[in-house]
Amino acid sequence: MADVLLTIKDLRIEGRAGDDWLPIIKGVDLTLHRGEVLGLIGESGAGKSTLGLAAMGFARDGCRISGGEINFDGIDLRRASEAKKRALRGRRIAYVAQSAAASFNPAHKLIDQYSEVPVLGGMGRSKAEAEAKTLYRKMQLPHPDEIGFRYPHQVSGGQLQRAMTAMAMASHPDLIIFDEPTTALDVTTQIEVLAAIRDIVRDYNTAAIYITHDLAVVAQMADRIKILLRGDEVEEADTRTMLSAPKADYTKSLWAVRSFARPDAPPPEGAPLVSVQNVRASYGKIDILHDVSFDIHAGRTLAVVGESGSGKSTVARVITGLLPPREGQVVFDGTPLPPDYRARSRDQLRQCQMIYQMADTALNPKLRLRELIGRPAYMYLGLRGRALDARIRELLALIELEPDKYIDRLPSELSGGQKQRIGIARALAAEPRLIICDEVTSALDQIVQEGILKLLDRLQRELNLAYMFITHDLSTVRAIADEVVVMQKGRVIEQGPKPEMFAPPHEPYTELLLSSVPQMDPDWLTRLLDERAGHR
Repeated sequence: MADVLLTIKDLRIEGRAGDDWLPIIKGVDLTLHRGEVLGLIGESGAGKSTLGLAAMGFARDGCRISGGEINFDGIDLRRASEAKKRALRGRRIAYVAQSAAASFNPAHKLIDQYSEVPVLGGMGRSKAEAEAKTLYRKMQLPHPDEIGFRYPHQVSGGQLQRAMTAMAMASHPDLIIFDEPTTALDVTTQIEVLAAIRDIVRDYNTAAIYITHDLAVVAQMADRIKILLRGDEVEEADTRTMLSAPKADYTKSLWAVRSFARPDAPPPEGAPLVSVQNVRASYGKIDILHDVSFDIHAGRTLAVVGESGSGKSTVARVITGLLPPREGQVVFDGTPLPPDYRARSRDQLRQCQMIYQMADTALNPKLRLRELIGRPAYMYLGLRGRALDARIRELLALIELEPDKYIDRLPSELSGGQKQRIGIARALAAEPRLIICDEVTSALDQIVQEGILKLLDRLQRELNLAYMFITHDLSTVRAIADEVVVMQKGRVIEQGPKPEMFAPPHEPYTELLLSSVPQMDPDWLTRLLDERAGHR
């Protein structure tokens, strides 16, 4: 057992609920060897991130480690001083958070934040910057020699997640906790990042805990898989055994999810609700969108897919008036919308709502859920008093959160999946006709994803809502889309009804996207990389 790096025995973690402490982790054991990758899988709220943080001897605010042992390379992290634990974190133990946008300091450039730990460890600044550029290149970041000198808000969500992964690897740690590190990445970028993570873990003999809800991804990364449910361990086995012969009924249910798929719809009739016409848009002097056109019909879902930086979210900003286009226009229900949201009427603003990708940064951390959900209902519909309270409770029930239990909570008291559901409720509170969903299921486990997709489908049928689904998850596209638009470098490469878009022949770029979707096969990534290397 000389190569054992981390041992956790009978770990118990509790969370504060008023004057009481409730169990979150209920006696879990874990053993991790040097160079080994352990995959942690479970629903939102299963305790995956809590267990991952405990491997650093850390518990979130409002939580406490109440029992058990945590031993890292002979160091008792439960009894170690805070100074000793701080000396380990960032150096020998690194953490890649799920929400990079909420984890970076917005006031400092990426390369400054990367260099902080290596420089404190005695490395010269110039060498730290050189290593940063090397890792940026490994992470397939665009312009790796320059991108580090940007601020966090000047790069896309997927690029920011890759920059955080590079930062965690800066000190060549013994252990890295990856908390959904590819959630924000498109499928083509995900391939390169997964390959880079796997290579670095192997090259440096680094151990890793890989937390994810994506079973196909963990199949490519993990040597062993542990399944959690509501703080309890369900089962653990090597990856091939777990994929081919899971024992527990709960594990089998995880393997069987995402069966939902709405039937193919007939061609749309009548004029579109939204028409994006020949839009050209830019940030500063750099054009981001080039002659983009498509339509969205009432009661239907348009999926917009493409790599990080392809312009998907920029189109959404144009539609909502947050980014006035240089050319072209957006027509809503036959009426051209003012380019700038500040020139739009309150009713025009109400008609189009947005659910954001990063729920952590989209919700004001100081407001309770009744205020977050209630503001749009008050501002756009004039609800107040008992009527407003009743509507808030109705919306909470609609997104499957118990009103009495959640209405007065803060966002910090929710899991990532619960925060995203609050974003959905907030959008529905305005009673819009169009909802733009920007990667709304990317932070959710697969069981909750299916529930959210079913919920959105039901709401669409009942309210005749139009959806614009921005996503890199092609399984989501297959499940819910009526039409598909494929974007690359700010241009529409291909568009049409979903059945046609998924049937060959495809445009080369569309074929690349489809071939990059991970499969539940531990050899899939290696085989794909070998095939692509052979074609070069």
